[in-house]
Amino acid sequence: MPGKCIIVSAPSGAGKTTIVRRLLKAGMGLEFSVSATSRPPRQNERHGKDYYFISAEAFRNKIHNGELLEWQEVYKDHYYGTLKSEVDRIWGNGRHVIFDVDVKGGINLKKKFPEVSLSLFIMPPSPEELEKRLKLRSSDTPEAIAMRVQKAAEELESAGKFDRVIVNNDLETAVMETITAVRQFLET
Repeated sequence: MPGKCIIVSAPSGAGKTTIVRRLLKAGMGLEFSVSATSRPPRQNERHGKDYYFISAEAFRNKIHNGELLEWQEVYKDHYYGTLKSEVDRIWGNGRHVIFDVDVKGGINLKKKFPEVSLSLFIMPPSPEELEKRLKLRSSDTPEAIAMRVQKAAEELESAGKFDRVIVNNDLETAVMETITAVRQFLET
């Protein structure tokens, strides 16, 4: 029998990756599903650990060959997606899958695994705070930040499509709420 899936989505800068890292350390039998992307790596990101970094052409080939559970062209020629082989690998190891994906990807994964997944939307306290966080992480150009803020406004409207919304106003509180929700789900 396959394991379960924990789907964590949020607008960029809301804190989902930090929360996912904390979930992985909470001892619940979770293993990270490494997504594929055609965007270039950010500083300190490693191929095969943070993402599988592949060219846009290679990504399109994977789409054509049916190797992805879900995918999105989030920005022009910046594809993100979930490899079928990652989920098979993790379930084959007897673990539960945890996804750190964009909002559309989270909605699509929930549709693929409706009975065995918990979808969580990490909500920033406000659009202004989200923009501030994006600027503080110093990994994007001002133009990229503007694109992410604009996209976040659309993504926030999709929060109701998730099983649970966790507001990340205080990181420690958001982490504890998320751990509690995941533990309850995995125990059922």
